[in-house]
Amino acid sequence: MNALHLFLPCAAGVEDLLAAEVLRITQVPHQTVHKRRGGVQLEGSWRDMLLLNLHSRLAQRVLVQLAHGPYANEQDIYRTAFEVAWEIWFTPAQTFKVELTAQHSPLKSLNFAALRIKDAVCDRFRARAGDVRPSIDTHWPDVRVFGHLTSDQVTVYIDTSGEPLFKRGWREDKGDAPLKETLAAAILAASGWSDVNPRPALYDPCCGSGTICIEAAQIACGIPSGIQRRFGFEKLLPFQPHVWEALRQSAIEAVHIPDHTLVYGSDVAFRMVDFAQRNAERAGVADVIEFRGGDALQRMPPTDTPGVIVLNPPYGERIEAAGVAGVKSSGFGREAPQMQSHESDRPGTQAPDGAGAFFTQLASHWKKHYAGWTAWLLTPDLKLPTQMRLKESRRVPMWNGPIECRLFKFDMVQGTARGKAAPATQPNDPT
Repeated sequence: MNALHLFLPCAAGVEDLLAAEVLRITQVPHQTVHKRRGGVQLEGSWRDMLLLNLHSRLAQRVLVQLAHGPYANEQDIYRTAFEVAWEIWFTPAQTFKVELTAQHSPLKSLNFAALRIKDAVCDRFRARAGDVRPSIDTHWPDVRVFGHLTSDQVTVYIDTSGEPLFKRGWREDKGDAPLKETLAAAILAASGWSDVNPRPALYDPCCGSGTICIEAAQIACGIPSGIQRRFGFEKLLPFQPHVWEALRQSAIEAVHIPDHTLVYGSDVAFRMVDFAQRNAERAGVADVIEFRGGDALQRMPPTDTPGVIVLNPPYGERIEAAGVAGVKSSGFGREAPQMQSHESDRPGTQAPDGAGAFFTQLASHWKKHYAGWTAWLLTPDLKLPTQMRLKESRRVPMWNGPIECRLFKFDMVQGTARGKAAPATQPNDPT
């Protein structure tokens, strides 16, 4: 098959990290990889597409661009989709689904525009296959077709991933607000922990069902993110099973499981710790992660050597879904706020001053007991460093779904961090 025009959508703020990951996975020429808003575009081979599905931890999907052109109305969209040689990608005996996104499109109904793409696909098959056409399946289609509209351009893609790539295949136990695996991987990549060797200890004090810890452990062991799942390309006509199996087998042979603990996680909800342990076992990394129960305000460093703390606490809309524990006994003879896991299944809400008290006390705990450690904390609250009385050394813009966040880096020292120079703002960061 000729060179493919690939597009890998990702969360806003992750484009630079994804572009670097694409170059590392595929080794395509640097000049063929282009960052776009919300994704990365490149020219690659069918093998590159397979490798990206297997190894990418940051992309949401791997799409193949099949058509691109101007439009003024729905009929233009129909013509663009009709010109695609769908018959070389799948058969009329298979089912498909059309999904459409838009940015500044003047069309009144995106549903009608998606319907016209569907009609074009079916009419193309009727014209080429003797009045037979594929059926629609909106739940479990064999093939997914994607369209994207700008103000005057339409792009049509065929999906090679199937289910979104954040679905790694190991998660069965989760809370009500689980962190997506792709975002956990983005946090680890932005922190630099994914790229250093040897890696310092990594600790998540609000680990929930273990997403950050498991992603980190798989990275350290060289376990591909997609090794345990199936993909959409397996149902496309150009698919060659022996090529795919050779790539999978090569990736499996490259896995190296250390004989010691690399990653640590704890959570105030013991039920979530149990979830995390079972997820780690399914992900093949239970032997390199240590999970324990406990309040983040009380847990001491898991290692004698300073390492990296990675924390994604509940916030905003996610607090309503995940909940935080209320005021609870700290075990030191006084009442202290206690933060529940970021992937919790407990209902409830927390007053802003209660959450603020938790972060203030957490910062004090870190400065007292975690000197020399580096902490990375994802939050939409741009004033959180001031609230914690810490001076961030770096801030990285990052989106958690619809929530605009910052990933703050704190270099922990004993005592106060006041008086240090303000960090340089990252490019394109309006704060």
